[in-house]
This record gives sequence, structure tokens and C-alpha cells, in this order.
Amino acid sequence: MVNRDIKGFIALTAIATLVSCAPHKQSNTGTDTPLYLNEAATTDERVNDLVNRLTLEEKVAQLFDKTPAIERLNIPKYNWWNEALHGVARAGKATVFPQAIGLAATFDEDLILRVGTAISDEGRAKHHAFLNENNHSMYTGLTYWSPNINIFRDPRWGRGQETYGEDPYLTTRIAVNFINGLQGDNSKYLKSVATLKHYAVHSGPEVSRHSDDYTASKKDLAETYLPAFKDVIAQTDVASVMCAYNSVNGTPACGNNELIQNKLRDEFNFKGYIVSDCGAIADFYDVKSHNIVSTEAQAAAMALKTGTDLNCGDHHGNTYSYLTQAVQEGLVEESDIDLALKRLMYARFKLGMFDDANNVPFSKKPMTLVGSAEHLKLTEEAAQKSLVLLKNKQLLPLKGNEKIALIGPNANNTAILLGNYNGTPIKPITPKYALEKRLGKNKLTYSAGSSITGEVYTHYQPIEAKHFFHLDHNNQMQPGLIAQYYPASNFDRQPAKRQIDKNIDFSWERSPIDNSIEQEFAVKWDGIIKPEQTAQYYFKATNISFTLNGKTVNGAITLNKNEEYILTAQAKFNHFWHSNVINPTASLGWLKNPQNLTQQALINANEADVIVFVGGISANLEGEEMPLQIEGFSHGDRTNINLPKSQLNLLKKLKQTGKPIVLVNMSGSAMALNWENENIDAIVQGFYPGEAAGSALAGLLYGDFSPSGKLPITFYKSVSDLPDFKNYSMQNRTYKYYEDEVLYPFGYGLSYADFKYKNTRHSINADTGDLNLTTTIANQSSFTADDVAQVYISMPDAPIRTPNKQLVNFKHVTLKNKAQNDVQFTIPKNKLTYINEQGIAVAYKGRLIVTVGSGQGIKIPKDKFTVSNIVL
Repeated sequence: MVNRDIKGFIALTAIATLVSCAPHKQSNTGTDTPLYLNEAATTDERVNDLVNRLTLEEKVAQLFDKTPAIERLNIPKYNWWNEALHGVARAGKATVFPQAIGLAATFDEDLILRVGTAISDEGRAKHHAFLNENNHSMYTGLTYWSPNINIFRDPRWGRGQETYGEDPYLTTRIAVNFINGLQGDNSKYLKSVATLKHYAVHSGPEVSRHSDDYTASKKDLAETYLPAFKDVIAQTDVASVMCAYNSVNGTPACGNNELIQNKLRDEFNFKGYIVSDCGAIADFYDVKSHNIVSTEAQAAAMALKTGTDLNCGDHHGNTYSYLTQAVQEGLVEESDIDLALKRLMYARFKLGMFDDANNVPFSKKPMTLVGSAEHLKLTEEAAQKSLVLLKNKQLLPLKGNEKIALIGPNANNTAILLGNYNGTPIKPITPKYALEKRLGKNKLTYSAGSSITGEVYTHYQPIEAKHFFHLDHNNQMQPGLIAQYYPASNFDRQPAKRQIDKNIDFSWERSPIDNSIEQEFAVKWDGIIKPEQTAQYYFKATNISFTLNGKTVNGAITLNKNEEYILTAQAKFNHFWHSNVINPTASLGWLKNPQNLTQQALINANEADVIVFVGGISANLEGEEMPLQIEGFSHGDRTNINLPKSQLNLLKKLKQTGKPIVLVNMSGSAMALNWENENIDAIVQGFYPGEAAGSALAGLLYGDFSPSGKLPITFYKSVSDLPDFKNYSMQNRTYKYYEDEVLYPFGYGLSYADFKYKNTRHSINADTGDLNLTTTIANQSSFTADDVAQVYISMPDAPIRTPNKQLVNFKHVTLKNKAQNDVQFTIPKNKLTYINEQGIAVAYKGRLIVTVGSGQGIKIPKDKFTVSNIVL
């Protein structure tokens, strides 16, 4: 258990933290030292003293994610918004671990603890480095809005990739270890703050999340939607919870008294602070959203009285700024504001921001930890354990002497390493890079082969300098573009700097104007682009807008050889979540004649011994509330779960070559790989495996390790027999309730090793009522390998409908060749219950079916699981 000393308000955040403590170097024993600066006092005493010194206006201002400084008390400004879903995100370079859904696929609790610890090490190092440069902007703090523990109930949800899958127990175990890694185990200080989100009943659709009202029965709440929140809070000292956009049973989540007061505070005994999702409180009065109150003051009062302590604003600004008005109108008392602020300040004190930095053990974490060799090795280990082998028709592992045709839109697509909510990788390794390094170019050919979907391509290259020109004062053509750099995120001022840029391909670790680490700025580029070949071109603009000959370019455009086209481009960078000033990037890339991709792929395939096709989708297609609307995708969600047609058509042509094919599917969600399962020799699933994805994949293909990843979600055959996306009933959803045959079940994953499960024994502890199990697992292979031993229970004698099967324990095990071990599991008494229609847990009596094995016992050989009948 971590941080068990944290009683009272365990709150989030780390405001400007330790380095801002320079004014605190006066003696802690001096009579002139305010109590809130006295490190010998209790945290509650210090919090109370500080809050009592503030005016009402100052208190209200501190309940916003962008808190201003209070100079008279030496309280620096602080931005509460930071992200660390699978690495420190949106703050420049950091080790990128597998996306959250990939971390869940490892089923490895020890690994997740080490990943969380590495992330918080890097986060602390980056935080103090930022403070050393007086940088208090967004994404520099220690309050991380991670992890996402929503249940991935429907494969169409684009943000499901951010979760730990569809099972509450797996979600709980992964989250507990991740949080313990983030928050640390110091008895006095939090290393960082973890935040459980999004509370509650939140899993799409993205496009309507600000106005949707989801109905969830008491049974579904207690059985599916709330257990991970309840259990994680019970098993950790998690400091923060984020409430969701949507309404639940008629009331917005951030103002839902039943969810927040009755459940979270009273029943779950949560003592930390609650932050709104960004703009969620404004949705209370927005006429296009929930629109349940008339004024900003009413919205602020409703959220605060319910227990939402911190308002993350959005395009509506700070709704909590109206709390002063709410006090005047009698909607809230100042004591309500005090309570929220004390929860928030408690977190800041626990992070050490008011203490001498020398007394805070995390303040000296060096920047050399960021992307260290140890962390890069760890992310490769995580990537290896996250890969799931779905099919293997005696093709893998490859022998090593084959000539490989590497084909597919994700074979050299950096986006599939990253997922969303990611940092900038230290050493990104695509499948193409890894296989070229391993095999050499004589044994490997590469072609993207197709678009990733429709006219969405992935193999753009930055436009080389040889294509860019400008006219000098003598009207003569010269290389490069005229660039003007402005010292603000607009063009209202005179440019601070003019220069010639050879092309547009930038990643600025520091401001190009004043070398600072967080300056807002804008850039204009003017010049000429001159192609060397007549072709059909597609352009990709990253963080810039541009025109050719005064016209915006949408889709394909034919450009002629040596013809001159006038180029204008501009970029703006400001302090906003989608245009961060920390390590901003800008680039202009292109590709030409994509219609030739299939022809080249087939040529390569016919000359090869084995085809490795790396396809799937990417977080540029699935994710959070995005404007994209094309076939198969809508506003971040998916409308079907098939492999996009452009890829499937190519795979069918490749199949006709007669060459064996390995399909590597990259996605953050389930894919209906029906034709593929029938026709492809081997299939590997990658859940956006992090910056070492390529190395891990190459290792799997060539047998450097035996795959051990398991599916944390069900792979359905289609979505046609699933309930409507907005229907939050759990009937016929997830492995626990789905009635039809699935393509690949939850918990499924093949191995190169031959594991046998046998002789499961059981006993019931007479004192505790816990069920103890022992199963013998044998590795009959000639090499050491890992597997995930899983325990499921079924309750056929329950008086109401219960889950088909329910995961209640698992262990990631390593067995040497020709070895066998007894693996023990304890199923706590509280897991031997069912949930009735009132949402109450009832002790189960009758026959308990217990399955122990390398999966649920579905679509795996009978010697890879055991089934026991136990009478309770």
C-alpha cells in the first residue's frame, strides 16, 4: 500500500513545486515564519493556515486549472493540466511506453509498477528542469490526469485505446500498479499525483459527449461501471478523480450527487480532490450541451456543492470565476469554497511545493533519466509483452534466411508507435527501421502498398530543400524560403527575426526567437516550390496552413516538372492544449503518385519468400473528439471495425501470390479480421506498442522471445449484433455478457511455447472464507517462456443473470524449458458474490465453475486450461 499516511484530503497537484521554495529558506523555527511554511507542522494545520489568509476572490481564482500567483504569500502560478497516460505527454521528449490498452495486454503487474515509476522519474526530472527556467505553463506540473479506467464496453469508441480494456478486475490491477508507480512510496511526499478518469459511465460516442445522458441500471453500475473506481480507491491513496462530460441517469457527472457524494465520497471513502473534465461545468448551461441551468453562477454552484473542487476550463473560460457571484446570490457559502480549496492545497503540500527542495526526495531527479538506456530497455520489454499472437499456422518464428517483403501503410508509420496522449519519443523505431537494421537491405524490400484508408496515406516525407526557392532583391532565384518569426501567436506585431529556412521541417526544443523554453510565437514562410517530376502530389501539413498560388490544397493536385508555384505558409504556437509551446513542431511533407503503390508491393511480394504486412489503423483515425468523418470513422469513433478496404483489397492480391503472409495489425481497439483469420498464415496484434515497437516486433518475428500478450478486449466478428453505441446496458457486451461466437476472446493469446495446465486443487479458508487455488503449469518446450495464468468463475446457480465468466485473478509467470511449477491464487470472499438488481453484492451459494488456464478456455486446446466444480 502506498502513501498510507495520507489521511484527510489527499488531493492532486504539485503547483510550481519545490524549486519555487526559495522564499522559504527562512528558519522554520523563527516566530516570523507563517505556519503554512513551517515544515514541522501537520499538513492539515499548514493547509488551514494558508487558506485562512486568502480573500474570497483569491480563493475562487485558485479553483481554476490555470491558477494565478498570489505574490503577497509567495504562491507561484500553477497549471494543473498534465498528462502521463503512457509516458510524460505533450511536454517535449520523454520515453514513450505502449499505449494504455497495450500495457493492459501484458497482464504483468510488476511491469506496470516499473513503467509507472519510470514515468514519474521522468516527470519529476522534467518538472524541476522547467521550474529552473521559471516555466509554469501547461504540461510542466506534477498533477497527471492519468490513468483512464473507463470500461471499454464498445469497440467503436475511439478513446478505448486509453483504457485498460473491458474488464473491471484487470483494469483495477493494472491501475493500482500504475498509480503506485506514479505517486511513489514515500511516507511524507507524493512523487506525483495520479487521477482516475472519467467518473463515470463514460465510453463514447465522442461527438455527443457534451450533451448525452446515459442510463445505467444499479446492477450495471455495481457490476461494471463503478468497481474499478471503488477498488482502486480502496487499494491505493490515489489523489484525484476527474468527473466526466456526460450525464448519468439524468444529471451531469460533475454535478451528480448520487455519483459523487453518495458513491465516491461516502461509499468509496475517497478523500482526494475532484477535477472536472475540461469544459464539463460549462456544459451545464451551454445551450448546445446539457443546458440544465440558466447561468454560469448556477453551474458553478451546482458543481462545487456536489463536490467538484477544480474547474478545468475550455473555450468557455473559467466557469468557477462566477463563484464570487454565487456566494453573493446565496447559492454557495464561502465555507464550500474553503473545503474545495483545502483539498487542492493538501495535494500541493504533499507534492512538496511549500517545503525546502532539499527536504523533498524527488527534487534532484536528473534530466539524464529522460530517455535513459534503462527506460528505453523497459519500454522495449513492455512492447514485447504487449504483442498478442492471434494466429500461427507454423510460420512463426521465421528462420532468419528468408527474403522479406515488408508491405503496409503502418510499416513505417511513426504514429502507430505512439497512440494518443503521448510524448515525443526519444528513439522511435518503426518496423521498417528495425527490420532493415536486423536484415540489411539485401534481405528486405519495402512498400507502403496502399493508403491506410481511402485517401489517407502514411508514408509522407518532408519536402527536401532542393525544391524550395525565393526571389532575392535582384529578382533572382535563391535556395530556401523567406521566414519571418513573430514574438506572439499572431502577426499583429513586427517580426522579431527574418531568415532563410531551407525547408519546413522543424522541432523546436527552444524558442527560435529568444531561446526560451515556452515562448508563444508565429512564423510566416514565403517562396516558391519547384517539383522535379510531373506527378500527382498529396501534401501533409503538420501544425501549419499553406497555399499554392493562393489556393488551399485539399486532396491530390497535379504539379508539373520544373514549374514554379508560389508557396505561402504560416504557423502559430500558443498556450493551449492542442498547440503547445513546449517543443512545438512544424512540417510540410508530400508524396507522389500513390496509385503506383499496389504495383510496387506486388513486385516486391513476388520476389520475396515471406510477406510481412503491417497494417491496421492509427490514433490519427481513432481518438478523442476529432473532426474526421470518412468511411469507417466518425469524430474519433469507428462506424465499423473492419480492416479498411484499401488494405483488405491489397491483402487479397498478395494472397494470390502464394507467398506466406504475416499480418501485423496495429490498432487501439478490436478489429473484425474475419477474412484475414481464414486466409492469412500468422496474425500479430499490436496495441500502439510504444517507441520500441519495431524492435519488439522484429524480436517476435524471429523468435528472440515467445509472445505472452493477451487480449484485454474481445475481438468481435462485427458490430452488427452489438447494441446501439449509445445504449449503456451491458446486455450482449464484453466477454462477460456477449451471447454469440467471437473471433478472438478476451484473455486470448498464443505462444511459441507448449504450456500445459493440470491438477487444479482448491480449499476454502475457514477464517476468511477466501477460496485458495493451486494449479500445476508445465512448459514442455525447449526454451524459457512467459504465460499469463488466468482464473475465471461462473455462477450457474445464481437466482439472476450473472456474467458468463468473470476474471478474478491472474499471474504473469515465467517457466524455464521442461520445467513445471505450482501457481497459487487466492480468490477473496468478496469476489464470491453476485450483484442483484438493486446493485447489492450477495454471497453466492451453489456450484461454482472455476476455469484456470492460458485463457477463458475458449478457442484454445483443452490441455491449456482446467475446469473445476466447487460447491459453495
